Amino acid sequence: MRVPSLVAVFLLCSTLGLVAADGEDSYQTRCALCHGGDGAGTDRAGSILPTLAARRPDQLAAIITAGVSSKGMPGFKLPAEELTPLLAYLKALAAAVSPAARDPRAPQPRTGSLRLVDGSSVRGTILNESGFDAQVRTADGRLHFLRREGEDYREAAIEPYVDWSSYNGSDTANRHSALDQIHRGNVERLTAQWFFPLHDMRMIEGTPVVIAGVMYVTAANQVYALDAATGREIWRYSQPRTEDLVGDPAIGLNRGVAVRDDLLFTVTDHAHVIALNRFTGELVWNAEMADYRDHYGAIAAPLVVDDLVIAGISAGDTGLRGFLDAYHASTGERAWRFWTIPAPEEPGSETWGDPDVLRRGCGATWLTGSYDAELDLLYWPTGNPCPDLNGDRRPGDNLYTNSVLALRPKTGTLEWYFQFTPHDTHDWDAQEPLLLIDEEFRGRPRKLLVQGNRNGFFYVLDRTNGEFLLGEPFVTQTWADGIDDAGRPIVLPGSDPTEAGSDVCPAIRGATNWWATSYHPGTKLFYLLAHESCMTYTKDDRDWQRGRSWLGGSVRLADGSPNQKFIRALDIQTGRTVWSYAQTGKAQTYSGVLSTDGDLVFFGEDSGAFAALDARSGEPLWHFQANQDWKASPMTYMVGGRQYVAIASGMGFWAFALPE
Repeated sequence: MRVPSLVAVFLLCSTLGLVAADGEDSYQTRCALCHGGDGAGTDRAGSILPTLAARRPDQLAAIITAGVSSKGMPGFKLPAEELTPLLAYLKALAAAVSPAARDPRAPQPRTGSLRLVDGSSVRGTILNESGFDAQVRTADGRLHFLRREGEDYREAAIEPYVDWSSYNGSDTANRHSALDQIHRGNVERLTAQWFFPLHDMRMIEGTPVVIAGVMYVTAANQVYALDAATGREIWRYSQPRTEDLVGDPAIGLNRGVAVRDDLLFTVTDHAHVIALNRFTGELVWNAEMADYRDHYGAIAAPLVVDDLVIAGISAGDTGLRGFLDAYHASTGERAWRFWTIPAPEEPGSETWGDPDVLRRGCGATWLTGSYDAELDLLYWPTGNPCPDLNGDRRPGDNLYTNSVLALRPKTGTLEWYFQFTPHDTHDWDAQEPLLLIDEEFRGRPRKLLVQGNRNGFFYVLDRTNGEFLLGEPFVTQTWADGIDDAGRPIVLPGSDPTEAGSDVCPAIRGATNWWATSYHPGTKLFYLLAHESCMTYTKDDRDWQRGRSWLGGSVRLADGSPNQKFIRALDIQTGRTVWSYAQTGKAQTYSGVLSTDGDLVFFGEDSGAFAALDARSGEPLWHFQANQDWKASPMTYMVGGRQYVAIASGMGFWAFALPE
């Protein structure tokens, strides 16, 4: 007998022909056999309560009548006299249950005590418990991680620990770790330790944050706290997904959290910043950045600078006006806003031309920036101008798109900017990590900002003032005859999109993209995921329309184009590629890199494997074939003296370590 899937929530369990005017009777005779009288599920099928709570009656009706064939649910054409009361009953059924109890996969906390092997006990809220471990929060707010020994428990050691305290591990955005317990000599022994699944997510792009043994992971409008050593859930927060979004937020993406003291910060799909108590998951404040009906959304992990939470907006191909916001961490009150598209008559507006295009110029801020505490400068990358592929109505440089902005974090005041791709017509925004490194460059110590840009060039800037120092290609590119001494590309004739189409390298997704990069101070190499590909770019004159993207053209893979991804190591002094590891697959991986003092570079391979390369030579040293689609970048941390490496796949979060 075929058991229905979790989403096959209605009318699949019974073929009785009864037409009932009463919704409860209809539910009990058609659905309860599999999903239980209360909708919480049985051994035949899962709970329907989360689906009932998150969907409008018309959406539930569509599920019932059309079915979900991909999930094993056929459609049922019910007469209105049965369907209408059934829908009312289903909504009432969900409303009667608290949000925390709607998902049977969520832990059900209880108050109690657990005995330790030394005869003492830990009393408090038992957040989760299995036959092997337990997680307890005591009255003082402290979290206790327990491991079972026979009938009793022992408290797991957290120290020594090394946190991964923000999206990129540090304010410098450099995904390099000083941990070296896992190294070139023993990485072949690395094994999977645990897996935490996230259900019904199209893509998971987030990076975990780990603080004192607690891991925080996200999906769209969801946050989970986990025991970082076991993957066991401590608490969860969720709110329904928002309907009628446009652009990236509609996909259902969230890249992570930021933490300050007892508060955890993240964004929602409909452009809100929220603060949670990081020990309980309770909502502390909720601030709206912008109205999602004006195409705004949010996906990037915030960045905390002192007492400010810095957050950007997404949906940058839909004709919005980009901005970056700062909020007071304790209250959620907005401290400042920097508009990436100037208002009419403001400095920079003269670089646009058409005022109607200016007010919808895009320039979104959908990737987490970086911060230099010594200089007290915040660095944030900006997105492409709109319409993406047609620059006819925006004839100038289109400030401040495709740029790095250097801002004073307390006020949002612009100190300097550098525009990588003026008047972009290929959607090559600057939303790639901005790495801050202190390194000797051409004979003298410099404070550097380095970036592998989507336009195919590797850049080195002086981050104190934005001075251009180096710009060299790291992939095949056909749009520019190099970069001049001021850092401006020397654009080749015929490289703009046309009505008939023009072939240009790199592709619209870029020579690289938002994927994590790293710089290893020992090898003096910069690592990134590079994409060798070319596209045929066409333009059109379609105007902006509400609810739609505003690309101003279309793209396709150029005839004869390569389409392959590589992990590459660059010499920052010259931009020269020192080594290149060719991946196998369909060029669908989004996984950036993590480098460590163990002289390893970790990444999610296009073939579906999680892998490690020798940081000095690029030689493959280890892989775990998970057969996964990687859309996130790896990170590393230590708990109880044991180093872990973690990464998200399309199914959830994985953690690896050496055998104990």
